[in-house]
Amino acid sequence: MLDLPASHRLRIGRYSETNQIYLLTTNTLDRKPVFNDFNLGRLVVSEFRSAQNQGWVNSLAWVVMPDHFHWLIELQKCSLSELMGKTKSLSTRALNQSTGRRGRLWQHGYHDRALRREDDLVKLARYVVANPLRAGICERFGDYPLWDAIWLNT
Repeated sequence: MLDLPASHRLRIGRYSETNQIYLLTTNTLDRKPVFNDFNLGRLVVSEFRSAQNQGWVNSLAWVVMPDHFHWLIELQKCSLSELMGKTKSLSTRALNQSTGRRGRLWQHGYHDRALRREDDLVKLARYVVANPLRAGICERFGDYPLWDAIWLNT
């Protein structure tokens, strides 16, 4: 078996399909907890909303954790690699401008999981937005500001 670096293994078999539902995850560089500062996390949220507004995706649920994000989407007018490239690039630019820092924000690559429509999407959305609870960052959904889901209310 060919021993590829982890980022290359993530791309093997990756296929982007319009109207397909995906769960996307990516980490900050060296898993630094950049988004302990909620204002910086809002910059990533802004890119999620921009992707929705531009018709690239239908955002179903997301959470921005201190060192990564999970984003449940229905892919629309772009590929997964275009979506993640734009989201990571634009959020890095916004964060760097906001803080005066330079350099990369995100690790190379990302993880994607295609979901069947029969999968219980509401249950998966609850799992996504419950990440802060499981991590012990907060005690209730409403206590953590960096999440949203189309099916859930605070």
